[in-house]
Amino acid sequence: MKSSTKLIALVAALSTLALTTAAVRGRPDNDAAKKPTITVYKDPDCGCCKNWIQYLVKHAYQVDAKDTPDIAGIKQTLGVPKALTSCHTAVVGGYLIEGHVSAEDIDRLLTQKPKIAGIAVPGMPAGSPGMDGPRTQHYQVLAFDKNGKTSVFATH
Repeated sequence: MKSSTKLIALVAALSTLALTTAAVRGRPDNDAAKKPTITVYKDPDCGCCKNWIQYLVKHAYQVDAKDTPDIAGIKQTLGVPKALTSCHTAVVGGYLIEGHVSAEDIDRLLTQKPKIAGIAVPGMPAGSPGMDGPRTQHYQVLAFDKNGKTSVFATH
């Protein structure tokens, strides 16, 4: 009888361990659960926009990609200053994200919640997220307000 009692206890312990392990594995990552969805407006044929979206997904963001043939009209409607434009425009947490902005900079923006309209990486600097390649150039992420006034948010 002793060996059958030990066997039952062993089976019960292993079952509990298996259920606990499955529950921990099935739990969503806390960082991913906290990150909001980013809506990205882009040209349907743009490869670097697709690369940037993949980059965001790898950094635990949910992305709602909206293909549009009139990206310039979207930028104008949303209020992106012409001098700061790039190939895609995103909206997250009430902020505009223009161009190849890093997930780290978006995280910082959403954590600090400054009183600005958004942040931008003008143009398409080599080495910025989504613009991977052998060459890397230094670039700035600019914060901008609704009047188009800018300040440096980050330097890479």
